[in-house]
Amino acid sequence: MASDFAPRPSNGLDQFFSYIKGESGLSILDLSGVNQENVSFITNLGHKIYSEDFRRSVRLAGHGEGQIRADAFLSQNLNHPDRCFDGVLVWDVLEYLSTPLLLATVERLARIVKPASYLLAVFQAQEKTETVPQYSFRIQDSKTLRVAGQGRRKPEQVFNNRSLEKLFQEFESLKFFLARDKLREVIVKR
Repeated sequence: MASDFAPRPSNGLDQFFSYIKGESGLSILDLSGVNQENVSFITNLGHKIYSEDFRRSVRLAGHGEGQIRADAFLSQNLNHPDRCFDGVLVWDVLEYLSTPLLLATVERLARIVKPASYLLAVFQAQEKTETVPQYSFRIQDSKTLRVAGQGRRKPEQVFNNRSLEKLFQEFESLKFFLARDKLREVIVKR
């Protein structure tokens, strides 16, 4: 429910939108599923938005039980033409994927985004914890997210800056923003 969402400044979001400022007609993929705030914000900027509820798809595919195969899963998810997106709002979905699915997902993201496009991803900065919060993200404005907790779960992996650099080694560059709420926002350039 909307009252559970709390505003938080987001340097990563600000950076993501500064890269596409002045552009129009771009195609942006949002992996948090359809929500009116994100749709309205992106379309009001003159862009097209495509949404996939990636976390829900992983959960429905039985990922938690280790039954999911990356190739089978990606044949039905992130199944877009090569180089069709100008940006992707990845949010926090990557830290809940097993290593094979994580690597295949990052490879697929690299394929479906255009050269010089950007991804915004969020990771927990707490490296020594059993469970971490899951979040739902809504765009309030180009510098502010509204964030709501969606429970806690054990991450499949914990990332530090070096492991993120290795994960995105096929991309051109990464930029890190560490927030007070222990979230690491990462801008990845293709």
